[in-house]
Amino acid sequence: MQRLEHLEHLDKHLVDELAQVARETVRDELREQARGQRRKAALYAASGAAALYAGAAVALAVGLALALVLPDWSAALITAVILGALAYALRGAARPTAAPPTAARPIPAQPTAPTGRPADVPPVPSAPPTVGVVPPRPEGSDPETPDRRI
Repeated sequence: MQRLEHLEHLDKHLVDELAQVARETVRDELREQARGQRRKAALYAASGAAALYAGAAVALAVGLALALVLPDWSAALITAVILGALAYALRGAARPTAAPPTAARPIPAQPTAPTGRPADVPPVPSAPPTVGVVPPRPEGSDPETPDRRI
């Protein structure tokens, strides 16, 4: 009995040790992944900042080129209108459009069942239903009450 208690203590110690090793391994793995993602994020941020400055330089160049032919205020105004139209077009391209009419909307692909039909469509019976055929009532039943057959 005493020996089993000693083994139980060893099992608990082993489980605690394994849990600690697993936590450290997961923590190290997450730290490594986060390091790579931080590097990517920093590169994207630097790329965005460079693109912002490049766009500002292009806008300045357009404004200065227009200022050669037009008064300065009108060159600045035209440049602002061009940048506003560009921003509006980019915003429109980023937003989802309204749903087109149902005839123009494509039907999404559906998974098919082994029969070749879409999986969410119920099977079609092989024989058409009989319409207008009323089964005969048993003799002695009241015609006003519905049948209670199941």
